[in-house]
Amino acid sequence: MATRTAFTTHFQQSVTPNALRSYLAEFISTFIFVLAAAGSAVSSRKLMPDARSDPASLVAVAVANAFGLASAVYISASVSGGHVNPAVTFAKVVGCHIPIPTALFYWISQMLGSVMACLILKVVTVNQAVVAHAIAPEMTGFGASILEAVLTFGLVFTVYTARDPRHGQLVSTGPLAIGLMAGANVLAAGPFSGGSMNPAYSFGAAAISGSFKNQAVYWVGPLIGAAVAGLLYDNVVYPPLDSDASRCGGQDGPRV
Repeated sequence: MATRTAFTTHFQQSVTPNALRSYLAEFISTFIFVLAAAGSAVSSRKLMPDARSDPASLVAVAVANAFGLASAVYISASVSGGHVNPAVTFAKVVGCHIPIPTALFYWISQMLGSVMACLILKVVTVNQAVVAHAIAPEMTGFGASILEAVLTFGLVFTVYTARDPRHGQLVSTGPLAIGLMAGANVLAAGPFSGGSMNPAYSFGAAAISGSFKNQAVYWVGPLIGAAVAGLLYDNVVYPPLDSDASRCGGQDGPRV
C-alpha cells in the first residue's frame, strides 16, 4: 500500500507544469545535440567517400559532438537539469535523485527528440544515409559494451562533477567540460564502438537508418557505466554533506 501511495505521489510530481516544461526542454536539447552529432557524420560521408577510415572525419564528428552536447546541456540545465541522455537520467534514478515516473518521461522525450532529429536529417538531405552506430568487425558485442560502459562512466562522472555547486565558480564551465569529455571519448573510441555513450542517439539513428544491429550494446553498456559513475560519486568520492536517507524518490526530478 505504501509503495502504491509513493508511486502515485511521484507520478503526480511528474505531471506538474514544471515537469512538463522539463520534458520539452529535454526534447529540444536532445534534438539539437543529435542533429549536430548525426549531421556531422552525414556531412563527413558526403564530403569524404571513405569517411570511416579518414582521420579528418573522426575529428569532425568529435568536434560536433563536443560543441553540440555543450550547447544542449547549457540551454536546458536550468529547466530539466540538462540530461540530454537516458544514461544520465538512469544514473539519477539509481542515485535516488529523481523518481522513476519522471525518468520514464525524460527517456520518452529524449528518444523522440533523437528520432525527430535523424528523421529531419534524412528528409532535408534528400535521403542521405543516417549513420547508425556500429562496432568494428574485430570486436565482440561484449567488448563493445564494456568500452561503451567505460566511456559513459567518464562522461557521467564529469556530469556529476560539473554540476556540483560545491565546486564554486567552476560550475559555470560545466557544460563545456561535459562537451569536451564527450568529444574526447569519440576520438578515443569512434572507430571501435562509435563512441555513442547515449542510448537515445543510438536509438534514433538506428530507427531512421533501419539497422538495429548490436543495439543492445548502446543500452547495456552506457546504463551500467552511468549507474556506477553516479553511485561512486555520490557515495565514495564526493558524498553529500548531509546524509539524507529519505532522499530516494523524495525530490522533484526536473530540478536536478
